[in-house]
Order: sequence, then structure tokens, then C-alpha cells
Amino acid sequence: MIDQITNISDFIWAGQWDGQELVPFPPMTIVLFGIGLWIMIGLRFYPIVKLGSAVTGLFKGRKSAGAGEISPFAALSTALSGQVGTGNLAGVATAIALGGPGAIFWMWITALFGMALGFAEGALAIRYRERTSDGIYRGGPMSYIMRGLGPKWTWLAIIFCFGTLFSALVTGNSIQSNEMASGLNELFGIDRWVGGLVAAIAVFIVIVGGIKSIGVVAEKVVPFMAAAYILMAFTALMINLADLPETFSRIFAGAFNIQSATGGFAGAALIMAIRAGVARGLFSNEAGQGSTPIAHAVAQTDDPEQQGRMAMLGTFIDTIVICTMTALVILTVEGNFTHTLADGTVEQVRHVWQSDLGTTAQSGFVTTSGAFAAAFPFQLVGIPLGTLIASIALILFVFTTILTWSYYGERAITFIYDRIPGSSRRGEKLLHNIWRVIWCVGVYVGATQPSQLVWRLGDISNAAMALPNLLALFMLSGVVFKLAKGNKTAGPDYGRETPEEPDEY
Repeated sequence: MIDQITNISDFIWAGQWDGQELVPFPPMTIVLFGIGLWIMIGLRFYPIVKLGSAVTGLFKGRKSAGAGEISPFAALSTALSGQVGTGNLAGVATAIALGGPGAIFWMWITALFGMALGFAEGALAIRYRERTSDGIYRGGPMSYIMRGLGPKWTWLAIIFCFGTLFSALVTGNSIQSNEMASGLNELFGIDRWVGGLVAAIAVFIVIVGGIKSIGVVAEKVVPFMAAAYILMAFTALMINLADLPETFSRIFAGAFNIQSATGGFAGAALIMAIRAGVARGLFSNEAGQGSTPIAHAVAQTDDPEQQGRMAMLGTFIDTIVICTMTALVILTVEGNFTHTLADGTVEQVRHVWQSDLGTTAQSGFVTTSGAFAAAFPFQLVGIPLGTLIASIALILFVFTTILTWSYYGERAITFIYDRIPGSSRRGEKLLHNIWRVIWCVGVYVGATQPSQLVWRLGDISNAAMALPNLLALFMLSGVVFKLAKGNKTAGPDYGRETPEEPDEY
């Protein structure tokens, strides 16, 4: 079973089956990259040109400027809490292990096009969001598919919702709780099942209050944890400032390396760098996956363009800022590391990414933790300060990710329910409570499971969620281009033909 799931995952993201190349390009990467490029060109490079004004608007976003559930800034914080997680600390290390330092360059390129996808998602989320019979605002890809494309596309919205539930339970729940339990075990020696129980209780206390409660926690925790992590990484880089030029040289040289990889053809190393950078970048920032617009849809604003800028900032902060800081620390910090050669000989190396901790078999959070431990080696309660801070950051990142993805799953399952004749707000609220209990049970179970199968399933579920959303973004791209020009009511609206809660409208 694991072998077959691995093959499906490898084909989607690498074009391979049983380790052999079936197609000369990674299918999912081409789709994401292609549609991102299309929207970026159609926007006339809006995300790059308007980046400065978007950052300025970040502070204005703390104030409400229209109907909705939470402030535009809280919506961004909620979306970021779902984006910033294991991908930022573990995924970056995996990208370097698979594609070398050059993968980071392609991660940056992917983020730029991801900002275009993020703008499209955020703008459409506000343009086509819905208001329930009791005044609650909500939306996301399922809403802009139904209201922007019309009732005949109901099947696409439902496929997206099933993909969301699959991705939520695997990547938004099981993988995250597994990493949280590992962090608690490493720091405090707590058994994984105890860590899972603690996490499940903490998550339930927050999500029982719904999106407003999640937004309050995210608005307070996310900016603090992101700033603290960036400050720690910046300090580590200043300690190793003399090595930074060499790091950037490796990144740019590796990005265009046309030499052959081991046992491969000329240019294989370049393709590996592109694949690793694009796949890990998109895994981290979720641009085009369809998750973040569910959070942005509840923002208190009536301006699609404003929230589109907020959404594209989420991609920028997640990848260009946080992932880059992680990558630079891994590639730059010096320490006493060892690497075992094929003949069993052990040699000393300068950087963690060159060591056994940076191999494809072991890379992940252990690589990031090793780099920070080398930067801050002095111990506190018997643990290197760098490891302590990185582990706490991971736990906080993961906790907020679990909170946000619970709402994404809740939104998907209730959308499916609303397609059933006789559905009502009372029935929805009951379904919400049942989902929240199932979600917390999933947190506990996921914390105690081996991660190999879950990670592979996560790659498949992410693609299942992203594909219907990307198709919708492509078909609604004309609307997106008009929204970027300030036309708040651009595009058709099939809202009256596709109402939710059919018996109550």
C-alpha cells in the first residue's frame, strides 16, 4: 500500500513511477507554475509592482472597512497560521536535500508566481463570498466556483470540498499533530500519546468558538511567533555573516547547474533543483491550493482588491521571508558535523546540509534544528538554546495550523451538506460541533502514528484540492484582472441561482 501511494505521489509531483521517469516533467508543478505565470502576466506583474503599497496597507488592515467576521489583518493572520507550519522549518531542509542549494532560487521564483495566485484567490473570495440567513459571512473556492461560474459547475465545487476534507485530515491535522507530539517529546520527554491528548484539548478549547475565536488567537500568536523566529534566524546569520556571500553563490550556481546528477543525464541536476524548489515552495505557501481564500472570505472589507493584496502578502511573508531565513541558516551556519561516505568512512563537514542530517533520508526539522543548535550551542535545561527555540517555534506554528485547517474542513463539509434538500442553519451548527469533535480525535490519533504514509498521502491530497481550484482560477482569470483595476463588481454573479440553505432563503 505504501509503495503504491508513493508511486502516485511521485508521478504527481515528479513524473516518476517505481523510481523511473514516465514523463520528462513534473505534472503538478507544470500546472501550478503555468497558471501562476498566466495570472501574473494578465495582472501585468501587479504583485511585484504593488508590493510596497501592500506592505503599507498591512497596518491599515487592522481596522474594519466593511461587512465580515474579522478584520482584514486577522484574516491574513488566520491564513498565515495555516500556511506557516512544517513546510517552513522541515520542508525547506527537504528541498535542499533533494535539489541542492539551487532549489531555494526556484522556491523564490515560485513564490513570485504564487503571489499572483494568492491575489486571485483573495480577491475572488471577497467578490463571491456568501451571507447566511443569520448574517454570517463565509466563502472560498467552493463559493467562487458556484457564484462565479454558475450552477453547472456544482460538481467542481463538490470535488474541491472532498479534496479539502482529504487534505485537512491528512496535512492539516495528522502531519501537524505528529510533528507537535515529536517536538513535545524531544523537549520535555512527554510520551507521544500524552502530547497528542494535550494538543487535542488545547485545539478544542479554541475551535469551539468558531472562526472568530480562531482569528483572535491567530492575530495574537502568528505575528509574535513569526517575528521571534525571524529575529532568531537573523541573529544566527549575523554570527556567520562572513559565510553569507558563499551561500548566495551556491544558491545561484545550483539554480542553473546543467551538469548531470549521479547516474543521470546532462541537466538532471537543474531539473531536480526546479522540482524540489517548486514543490516545496508551493507546499509551504499553499498558493493555488484553495485553502487561504476560505480565511480571507470572512474579512471585514468590501474591497476585493484590498484583500487580494493581503492574500499575496501571505505568500510573500511565508516563502520569501520565513522560508528564506530558514534556508539561509541551514546553508550558512558553521558547526561540527559529520558525513558518512559510501565506503563507511566518516568525514568532518562545515555545514549541516552537507552532513548526515541533511541527506534525503534524514532531512527535515532535524536539519533545521541542527543548524540552529550550531548557531546557539549554549545549553538551557540541558538542551542547546537553538534547538529549544526552534522546537518551540515548530510547536506554535503547528498548533495554529491545526486551528485554521479545522475551519477549512468545517467550511467544506457544510458546503456539501447545503447541497442536500432540507438543509438548515440549525443542521449546519450541529454538523460543525460533530466535525470539531472528530477533528480533535484526529489530532490525538495523528500524534501517535508513523509519518511516512501520512506524508505521502498529504502530497496526493494537496493535489486533489489544488486542481479544481486552479481550474476555477484559470476560468475566472478575466474577473481577477478587472478586480485588480478596482472594479469591485466585476464578473457575473450566479448567487440567486446557487443559494445555500435552500429552505431558508
